[in-house]
Amino acid sequence: MAATAVVLAVTGVLGGAPAAYADPGPGVSEKRLEEVRKELEGLYRTAEQATEAYNAAKEQVALQQKEIVKLARTIDRTQRRMDELKRQAGALASAQYRGGGIPPEARLMLNKDPEAFLDNATLVRKGQHAAKDLSDQLARTKNALEGYAQDATDRWERLEENRRKTEAAQLDVRQKIEAAQALESRLAAEEKERLKKLEDARALQEQQKWLDSGVLKDIGAHASTAGKKALAYATSQIGKDYVWGAEGPDTFDCSGLTMRAWQAGGREIPRTSQEQWRQLPRIALKDMRPGDLIIYYPDASHVGMYVGDGAIVHAPRPGRQITVTGAGSMPVLGVVRPDK
Repeated sequence: MAATAVVLAVTGVLGGAPAAYADPGPGVSEKRLEEVRKELEGLYRTAEQATEAYNAAKEQVALQQKEIVKLARTIDRTQRRMDELKRQAGALASAQYRGGGIPPEARLMLNKDPEAFLDNATLVRKGQHAAKDLSDQLARTKNALEGYAQDATDRWERLEENRRKTEAAQLDVRQKIEAAQALESRLAAEEKERLKKLEDARALQEQQKWLDSGVLKDIGAHASTAGKKALAYATSQIGKDYVWGAEGPDTFDCSGLTMRAWQAGGREIPRTSQEQWRQLPRIALKDMRPGDLIIYYPDASHVGMYVGDGAIVHAPRPGRQITVTGAGSMPVLGVVRPDK
């Protein structure tokens, strides 16, 4: 945490006067550079949305594949049970055939020995019950098998649909990132540096507004034991590249980082930021503590981990590295706590 505090102080995310940047120099005008910044921000935002859609579809495909394997095993067991019941039914039919095809009731009428009659009557009732039970089991098993087969067909159709979604989302991500990279590549090295400073200044401005609102006034909770482990993992990844769809250990996207960090904290959490927002317990901002996850934007398409003192560690976007920045530098949707 001491090392994190140094990073916070250097990056200026704790508030105070904005960092003084060098004169941007000649080349692209400030107005045009701001237009480029906004255009890039829009492209990378849509790329991040598509990335989360890709992650969700990919997760669904993996889940459905597991379910189909389990269903196939159930179908196999049910089919073996069906075969056994058919064998028993065949044996019963053979026994009746060996009896000459005379109905049991008729054979009883022809029996002149009262004791034998009673014994046979008992056996006939048992046989009738057994035959009915066998017939009922056969019908139930047949219905179950048909149901499993239909379920398997439905699951395969959903699986193929999600595979198509995954491919479409993957293509969408690549197109958005390529468009952003193409736009950025047209800038000279010096202009790229100016653009980076412009982005940092914009983030610091948003962070300062967030801090000026008094949001940190009542926040003072300490991290839980699991939260400390998650936070230690997340901050140890600082400097690693953002790569869309990546879950570590060398590269991460935003929700890949938070998922792996909380795995290190001993908790399994959903893969995507939308599912983290939907499934994890929500916490009031004033109750936030280090290790909690802050979800951003109305569509919950970005996530970072709160480190304390108004800052988060997160994987920002393609072309950037995992870093510490102001928790208010993006529109906050809410806060969730994996270990509540």
